[in-house]
Amino acid sequence: MGESNHTIVSEFILLGLTEDPSLQVPLFIFFLLVYIITLVGNAGIMALIKFTPHLHIPMYFFLGNLSFVDICYSTDTTPNMLVNFLSEKKTISFRGCVTQLFLFFFTGSMEVFLLAVMAYDRYAAICNPLLYATIMTKQKSISLVLGAYSIALFNALLNTICTFKLSFCRSNRITHYYCDVPPLLKLSCSDTSLNEAVLFFVVGSLTLISLSFVVLSYAYIISAILQIKSSESRKKAFSTCSSHFVCVTLFFGTILFMYIRPTSSYSMDQDRVTSVFYTAIIPMLNPLIYSLRNNEVKEAFNKLKQNLC
Repeated sequence: MGESNHTIVSEFILLGLTEDPSLQVPLFIFFLLVYIITLVGNAGIMALIKFTPHLHIPMYFFLGNLSFVDICYSTDTTPNMLVNFLSEKKTISFRGCVTQLFLFFFTGSMEVFLLAVMAYDRYAAICNPLLYATIMTKQKSISLVLGAYSIALFNALLNTICTFKLSFCRSNRITHYYCDVPPLLKLSCSDTSLNEAVLFFVVGSLTLISLSFVVLSYAYIISAILQIKSSESRKKAFSTCSSHFVCVTLFFGTILFMYIRPTSSYSMDQDRVTSVFYTAIIPMLNPLIYSLRNNEVKEAFNKLKQNLC
């Protein structure tokens, strides 16, 4: 078969999170609840920020963008997974697979970059409170988000083009619940060394750079917190930072684990479970971690609720 004839596969079969028939309905119910909470939580945060004037500051501008990205990120994979739990025909068209992979990388990259931007914002606010308004202007905030979108678009286009230039003539059965690069490389009868290099160096580098920003920002934040005299204020600050850092570590850890390994080390069953954390669970948790423990958001929510009642 010709190497260039990658359209020999017209559709793919998604084997799903598990092939055990007894688990399909329970998993459908669980992930449906997760998806509903994700949509309601993140949409609620976006609405609260939009209709609360005193939340129109950089911190909540970034949070609003993160909530939007979380909705898109979860929607890219979860609805299709839910349908497949109850469907006998678990197929996705070739074009559908291309679209899903592109959106997955785009929204996933945006998540990574926004987490880094938010960490920088907190560094500026805690370590340079008197200069914060000068450092984090509205124009700079917009530029940081637009920069994140631009890099995410580049990363998504690069991985999508590299992946679908391959020939898929071995099988069309994807051992996953969405179209992703590692399981697609398993199906290719082309040389995948370039694709592995792109995953390892490009995706790995962008993720490590973003993670370095997060770690460095939090190193300065922790140093500043340790200088606070009030033990209660220190405890409160540490509690907020630790929750944020746990979520960041979980997200970055799974991304690094998934995408900077050689193809030979991939375990499809293990990777399917790992993927659930950053495609479904983390987008659901983000509104809780970044907002519901925030007093300003709580006060804004209570005020909005009183106005509505």
